[in-house]
Amino acid sequence: MKQLLKTLDFTHFVVKEFVNAGDTVIDATAGNGYDTLFLAELVGERGKVFAFDIQQKAIQSTEGLLREQGLFPRVQLIRDGHEHIEEYVKEEVSAVMFNLGYLPGSDHRIVTQPETTIKGVKAALTMLSPGGVITLVVYTGHPGGQEEWPFIEHYVKSLAKNNYRVLLYKFLNTDKSPFMVAVEKR
Repeated sequence: MKQLLKTLDFTHFVVKEFVNAGDTVIDATAGNGYDTLFLAELVGERGKVFAFDIQQKAIQSTEGLLREQGLFPRVQLIRDGHEHIEEYVKEEVSAVMFNLGYLPGSDHRIVTQPETTIKGVKAALTMLSPGGVITLVVYTGHPGGQEEWPFIEHYVKSLAKNNYRVLLYKFLNTDKSPFMVAVEKR
């Protein structure tokens, strides 16, 4: 039976359309490493993934997953917040993925923050090549996500339509389902 894609599956579907072998990309929130792994597969042997997370547990989980799959050489893991991506990434990127909220299986009080997320998105837009994409998976089922979303929504709605196209992928009949925002740079 056919059905609409879940938010994370749709996010991967979108990003796949923008990334080619040999590209440089960013996972702004490495978490348990699944998006980093996905990106490492997309960029191939000549590509590069920069993966950021503030929690050592996330960096270790991501490293373990990448080593297990033989893809660790394609990735630079950085224990720092996504608001500092410009300090580490000096080249243009074709995609940046944000998966907001908290690290599953960890302290739920450690969550992404509106100020640092907006700073990270602004930095990502300056690095994004024309024809590139930024995705943000937003979880409003926890208080931090409810606080963060209005800031993100306000910011992406303010982007000049001549320079960016902004998409919202959201199931409207569920209150706590994650949803995705994609920003395409023209």
